[in-house]
Amino acid sequence: MHALVTVDWLVEHLAADALVVVDASMAPPGTDDPLPTDGIPGAVRFDIGGTMSRSDASDGLGPVGVHDMLAPADFERELRALGIRAGDRVVAYDAAGIFSSARAWWMLRAAGIEAAVLDGGLPAWVDAGQPLAPVAASTGLEGDVTVAWDASALVDAEVTATALATGTAAVLDARSPSRFTGDEPDPREGVRAGHMPGALSLHYGALAPAGRMLPMDELGRRLQAAAGDRPIIASCGSGVTASVVALAATLVGREATVYDGSWSEWGHAGSGRPVVTGD
Repeated sequence: MHALVTVDWLVEHLAADALVVVDASMAPPGTDDPLPTDGIPGAVRFDIGGTMSRSDASDGLGPVGVHDMLAPADFERELRALGIRAGDRVVAYDAAGIFSSARAWWMLRAAGIEAAVLDGGLPAWVDAGQPLAPVAASTGLEGDVTVAWDASALVDAEVTATALATGTAAVLDARSPSRFTGDEPDPREGVRAGHMPGALSLHYGALAPAGRMLPMDELGRRLQAAAGDRPIIASCGSGVTASVVALAATLVGREATVYDGSWSEWGHAGSGRPVVTGD
């Protein structure tokens, strides 16, 4: 299965026994927008803002990495609770087109599960005249999936700091340009405005305008312009839209990883990490 699938592909394969569709919709930070209750028929809720993210503050800094990856055993437990079984393929979508679905895809990929993102997400499904149904809490089956963890999928602040200092990897920040420069305050309490010294701005929307990924050749050109030939470390506010950059890189055969804590960790007032503003 390709990492990016179309509505037509999903319609054709939706009834497959080993295909699970997950709704990974989440509200943008700083909003209280409700999640859609209806989605693609058969879809189950992949709650990135809740059970699918770590919520502890282990080092006393507050919400460090507010959407940090669960420990492998905890992620396996949550996937089994959704009814995901060994051998299942998973297609993730979200209500914004391509926003948080890429994070679900990256998490599943890191867990050794074959997964894809629906290009255009729920809006593309609706635009194609396809039916909707309530999003379920689980498939109703007893999940038995086993997580085979890929430790290279996510990196921490130390690895990111080393890359910034040495230039061995390009750290691409998927937040909006105004968040990157610090002209716009961070929506999370206790998180400073600005960016990591040496990071480069590449807004995720520049890779997926209107919620659809650009053609492969254009994705390649934009990543080359931003990162050159270096490996990519993708960052954002909390590791969600960084995964859109990782998706784009994967689609064009580039080496990429995601800084899991992202700006909510690095930019936290108690982190001790340097922050700069401006371009």
